[in-house]
Order: sequence, then structure tokens, then C-alpha cells
Amino acid sequence: MKGIIACEYSGTVRDAFIKMGHEMLSCDLLSTDSPGPHYTGNVFDVIDYPWDFGGFHFPCTDGSVSGARHFAAKKMDGRFYASASLWMHGWRRSRHIKAGYFEHPISVMSSVFRKPDQILQPWMFGHYETKATCLWLWGDLPLLVPTYRTPEECREALGLPPGTKPEARIHLMPPSEDRWKKRSTTFPLVAAAFAEQWGGSPQLELEAA
Repeated sequence: MKGIIACEYSGTVRDAFIKMGHEMLSCDLLSTDSPGPHYTGNVFDVIDYPWDFGGFHFPCTDGSVSGARHFAAKKMDGRFYASASLWMHGWRRSRHIKAGYFEHPISVMSSVFRKPDQILQPWMFGHYETKATCLWLWGDLPLLVPTYRTPEECREALGLPPGTKPEARIHLMPPSEDRWKKRSTTFPLVAAAFAEQWGGSPQLELEAA
């Protein structure tokens, strides 16, 4: 399977699929933090290749509901509309790709576009943290099956003391020059679930054959 992971400088999702034996390219305006196949530039330069799979992580800063208090200012200078328009442009331009997903936090895209197909939390896959992540799927991709159904199951599997709550590490991260990068990186076990559950999809294998 040949795939593209757009707006990913970290290489986390790209590398998870490569480990499964797939040919993957990450793409971002930034260079990759992890050596591997990566296009440093605009995703629309490479989106029209006949990819089998696509993962899109467009920037969320100007549309995330966590920053709703700034929406008025962002509407005044157009950032709000530009962010949603970029997302929608990406959705339209990716229709030739057989299957894939768009990822965003809880954001205005749930109303501007449509409600997501699935909302994930890191604790569902073994990271005892909270960070709601929305997925919009196409190409008959199945919903991801969580490793843990409840935070308690994850806590017990990790051997944490009873009563320990999932961390809100991402939300409480102190200001720093690279805070935005750390906040946007996909959790490794979530990326592994993407690759393991979608990389072996019978439909993708059949269509890519």
C-alpha cells in the first residue's frame, strides 16, 4: 500500500505504517524530526499522486474549541475562515485516494463540515492521558477498536494506583518555543493502532493489488 501522511513533521504515523511494510510519505512545511521519506513543502504539491491511503492532520490552532475565546478576533482577521477552508480544500482534493482519515481535536469542523465518525482518547490505546481527537473516515475504513474500553482498564493494565486519574498533560503543558509541536504530535500507541488496524484492511489490500 502506498500512502501519504499530510501535515506531519514528526514521522510518528508514517513510521508506524512503514513498520507494517507499507510505502509511506510524510509531508509538512517543516522538515521531518525523524529521518525517513518526507516532502518538505505544501501537501497539495504531492496530493494528486495515486495514493491508496491518506492521513491528514491539518493545523487546528485557529479552529479548536479550546481556543474559542479567541474566535471573534480570528474571524475579524480571517484566520478562522482560512483554517476551515484549508481543511475543506484538503477534503475535496483527497477524494481520489481510496481510503483515509482526517484528524482534528474537538473543533469547528464538527459544525462547519459534519460530526466526526469517531472520537478517541489516548488512554484507549495505553497512554494514560486525555486528549480528545476526532476522526473523519472514508473508503469504508472501520472504526478503530480501542485496546481499553475504560480509563480504569488502562490504569489497571499499567499498574497505576487505584484512584489515579488520566493526565491532562497536553492541556497543562507549560509555555515553550516548541509547545505547539509537542501538543500536535500523535501518540505513538495511537499511531500504531492506525497502522495495525487500517494498514491490514482487507479492502485496501484488495484495491491496491
